[in-house]
Amino acid sequence: MESQAPTLYVVVCAAGIADGVGELIAAAHLGGWEVVAVATPSALDFVDHDAVESQTGHPIRSAWTTPSGSKPAPRADAIVVAPAMFNTINKWAAGISDTLALGILCEAYGLGIPVAVQPYLNSAQAAHPACAESLARLRATDVLIGDCVPHKPKSGGGRDTCNWAHVLDLLWPAMHAAATRQDY
Repeated sequence: MESQAPTLYVVVCAAGIADGVGELIAAAHLGGWEVVAVATPSALDFVDHDAVESQTGHPIRSAWTTPSGSKPAPRADAIVVAPAMFNTINKWAAGISDTLALGILCEAYGLGIPVAVQPYLNSAQAAHPACAESLARLRATDVLIGDCVPHKPKSGGGRDTCNWAHVLDLLWPAMHAAATRQDY
């Protein structure tokens, strides 16, 4: 029997705060979501695999599966990217799909899947012209951008600089709008 809960993909990028993704997963569960974690290849070293897989009930996805590979995850009804790093934001906005995470994000627009992103940047990255251009391009494709308070370079920021649950709040109006636009 399939779950009746909507499925949220949580895309995690490599950052010192990525180990806090359990807070986002817990908040999503409270909101009635089934959660599938997708990690960029670099993020795999930043998350507790056992904890995330236990919390979600799904293996962390990081690479494409072959036809004979593991069972595919349920289809995403929405996607959250948190923390979203400079590299991922810029590659995604440019349409580069060289990892599973980026492939999922690049396809989301064409599939009509609502996406919310929580940027996690230092002030030097945020000052780079590509950053503002990429965020503007993502906004133009209806990606919902969470608050970004850049931290000092080389400081690692801190968990308090990433509002994990805020990105979930961004999704509800988009989910309602998508449901009335099409049956996906």
